[in-house]
Amino acid sequence: MFILGTICCRGGSKGVPGKNIKPLAGKPLIAYTVETAKQSLLLNDVIISTDDVQIATIAQQFGAHVPFMRPLELATDSASKWPVFIHALETYEKMYNVVVDYLVDMDVTVPLKNNFDIDGAIQLAINDKNVDVIITGYEPERNPYFNMMEINVDGYAEIVKKSNKPIVRRQDAPTVYSLTPAAYVVKKSALYEFEHWSKAKCKIYPMPRERAIDIDTNIDFKIVEFLMNNK
Repeated sequence: MFILGTICCRGGSKGVPGKNIKPLAGKPLIAYTVETAKQSLLLNDVIISTDDVQIATIAQQFGAHVPFMRPLELATDSASKWPVFIHALETYEKMYNVVVDYLVDMDVTVPLKNNFDIDGAIQLAINDKNVDVIITGYEPERNPYFNMMEINVDGYAEIVKKSNKPIVRRQDAPTVYSLTPAAYVVKKSALYEFEHWSKAKCKIYPMPRERAIDIDTNIDFKIVEFLMNNK
């Protein structure tokens, strides 16, 4: 079995310009995921998929493997990650004459994840041959059965997930998960069988909320840096 780790990060970022290499507690953001991925016991190799030379150079300084550059058409704002995964997998297989069984993508925007989160998600996939995708997730502070609402066609607010009997205590609501891109474990066949991971047979690998923070804004940077400084 060959398990390929990917760290996919394009150069453009509108929310936080230069986010992937922005300094965080003394190191560029991408460095945390590179170092964590290298600690995994189950990944056979970890590569960077990027269109940006500066990202590639900085990633290599922290020990990352950058065997190729991503085509520009796969690095636009509208580009889905699914074809990026396929490109990385197929290019790697051709370059190294190997057959990849699972692709494990680890997003640089979740710098507090650790190698146990990654390996735990991988092991869950290995243990269940019927599952196509394992996604890391955490129990959120809001639950669509209890305290999340949407606006209907008439303009009124109503609970997102209705139950036969109204749920009056959060503890009685079904468990839901908020996804975090700490790790996406994808079976190779699923990349070709489904147009998107949401169409595949998925399972969640739970991880603690404090390690699952996904950086999208400058405020997220400050929160993560605070947690790092205060352990």
